[in-house]
Amino acid sequence: MENTDEIWTNLSAQIDVAREQPFKKDLLTTDSFNVALVSLGKNQEIPPHPESYAVFFLVLEGSGTFLKKGREVSLEKQGSLYYEKNEQRGIKSDEKLILLGIQEPH
Repeated sequence: MENTDEIWTNLSAQIDVAREQPFKKDLLTTDSFNVALVSLGKNQEIPPHPESYAVFFLVLEGSGTFLKKGREVSLEKQGSLYYEKNEQRGIKSDEKLILLGIQEPH
């Protein structure tokens, strides 16, 4: 297990969105769950794909469109979405988008 004494006062400052591709930064890995920040610049996309773990996403900044069970769901700041293990998931940003992801351990 990584150091759990970390304190984050500004999660958005932990990640650089000025990248050509979406970016993920792991903040915390435990036996029970993982916490990650995901960033996408304006009009960036993570194509639909399944993952071997469930995840809860919370939008910290920006807005985007999420693929959920074959339909598009628009989320803005403070919006959230949950994906089951092996569920298809895809994300397209409308603007700079920063997400907090709470994942099953993997």
